[in-house]
This record gives sequence, structure tokens and C-alpha cells, in this order.
Amino acid sequence: MVEHRRAPRRRADEVIQVTNAITGETAGQLVNLSIDGMMLASHRPACEDALYQFSFQLPDERGQMQQVEIGMHEQWTEQAAVPGQHWVGLRFIDLSPEDHALVQGWLDRGRQHWE
Repeated sequence: MVEHRRAPRRRADEVIQVTNAITGETAGQLVNLSIDGMMLASHRPACEDALYQFSFQLPDERGQMQQVEIGMHEQWTEQAAVPGQHWVGLRFIDLSPEDHALVQGWLDRGRQHWE
């Protein structure tokens, strides 16, 4: 398998729900996260080449949960081994400086969870 990742990813050891910020529907659970993308476990496949606005919460340096909202572009979707579950790879296309700092802080604090 050819590795296409540009940045190391931290896996989510806790359940982090991801919501479609436009519809309010649950999109799935965060599997792993990098500074430029994420993998999502979803109950439905993503639309090929689609743009999404997703939100989720991450703890800040004090452990307080903060909302992150990021514009994303679907890169790939494949069916998981579990029936009805899909893996979705997403690339960030719109990330505010504040959300970038929150994501980077979460990544830096979790170096033992890198994939």
C-alpha cells in the first residue's frame, strides 16, 4: 500500500462525535486526525468528491471542550468490515486560525497516540 499522508495522524482513543454543521445530523465518529485531514467512521458512505462542513469537540490545554468547525473535501470512501459502516478520508480546506491552534494543541498533547 502506498502512503499518501502528508502529516502524522493521532488516533482518537475516546469517542468524538462528528456532526454535519449544515444539517445538524451526526456524520460519524472521528477515527484519526492530523493537521490537514481526518478519517471518519460513518454509518453511510460520503459522496464522491463532495465538500462538507463538519464540527466536533476537542479538549483545550485546560481540558475544557471546545467546538471545532472545519470545511472538508472527501478524498476516499470505502466500506468497512462491519456491515453498514464506512471509512471516509477527508482533507481540510477551511480551518480558522483558532481551530487550527486547537487541533494542533490536541495533536501535540497526544504524541503517544500517533499512528
